[in-house]
Amino acid sequence: MPRILVVDDEKNIVELIKFNLEREGFQVIAAYDGLEALRQVKSQKPDLVVLDVMLPLMDGLEVCRQLNQDAETRSIPVIMLSARGDELDKILGLEIGADDYVTKPFSPRELVARIKARLRRLQQPGTEDREREGGGQRMVLGRLVIDQERFEVLVDGERQDLTPKEFELLRFMASEPGKVFSREHLLEKIWGYDFAGDSRTVDVHIRHLRQKLEKYPGMPQYIETVRGVGYRFREVSS
Repeated sequence: MPRILVVDDEKNIVELIKFNLEREGFQVIAAYDGLEALRQVKSQKPDLVVLDVMLPLMDGLEVCRQLNQDAETRSIPVIMLSARGDELDKILGLEIGADDYVTKPFSPRELVARIKARLRRLQQPGTEDREREGGGQRMVLGRLVIDQERFEVLVDGERQDLTPKEFELLRFMASEPGKVFSREHLLEKIWGYDFAGDSRTVDVHIRHLRQKLEKYPGMPQYIETVRGVGYRFREVSS
């Protein structure tokens, strides 16, 4: 039974989410401030965290940042929940490691659907990619190495600190070099559902990948933008 941590200082919101999740067979634990959220993650090891931004003691953005910086917790998906609907707030949440961002007031059914979709992606990580590659677990692409078994990316032998979502996105695109992927297709394949046209989610993660992969002198641009369409991973010799 998947365990979901719901963090919000409004108890009625917690109870609403808890009711809808338990009705779908989830186990729900709760926290009402940021520090308690971190303690619950450490002790309860939830499968996913629904995290409000405005929290006492420590805000949700800082909680998400600390979870993403810790090797033991960075693989736990985080769905941010906030009354802040401003695009900059959403982008900030995604940049610090959140997998999704839901704005209040929200539909409980939609939130449950997003949680289910994210957990489905965790249950079958990279299955389609491995099938396309004929079972290969290691891709060598010039100076870039993607080790799927170790879940790590190396540039010139140096390990890169990618988030789980960045790794999934890079692995998926690199498995078919030269193929152009639309933002909508990447949203469906990597996030597991339609983000209602929120292409900025993909753009933010692509920008982060570029910053991490292209910081070395003479490093080629591995991910290319195809104007008006989407992105492709450039074909490079091994």
